[in-house]
Amino acid sequence: MEIDTTRFGRMAVDEERILNFPRGLLGFPEHKRFALIQTGEENYFFWLQSVDEPSLAFVVTDPSIFFKDYQFPVKEETQQELAMTDLSFTQIFVICNKVGQWLTGNLQGPLVVNAQNRLAEQVVLNDKKWTTRQPLLRLQVEVPLAKSA
Repeated sequence: MEIDTTRFGRMAVDEERILNFPRGLLGFPEHKRFALIQTGEENYFFWLQSVDEPSLAFVVTDPSIFFKDYQFPVKEETQQELAMTDLSFTQIFVICNKVGQWLTGNLQGPLVVNAQNRLAEQVVLNDKKWTTRQPLLRLQVEVPLAKSA
């Protein structure tokens, strides 16, 4: 499948990389189809690129890379909506944002994906252990080069 993006131009995306969000994402209910784009071989971050809106894309990551204890029960209602028959095929991603010197993740609103059928949903957790701006890693600050005399 060919899609247009403002970041990468026109690109071919394997159908297996298209996630379907029947309810859209929070704040973007009309956008249902997103391509999961990996930009490097060993990259922990992906682009979640709207298939239908070239300028709509989010950086996402697997939160368990940063927080080994990040887990939550997937509600029965979510399991039914995503046609989950085997929870071992569940993938979790969080949307990332740059906040000051930090890259943060919305661990309060994770994306739950059924890897078998690529149905996905953004859920809101009641557990206040995590935040919408959970620090993941500190960004390197650019240091100006010394001027030669």
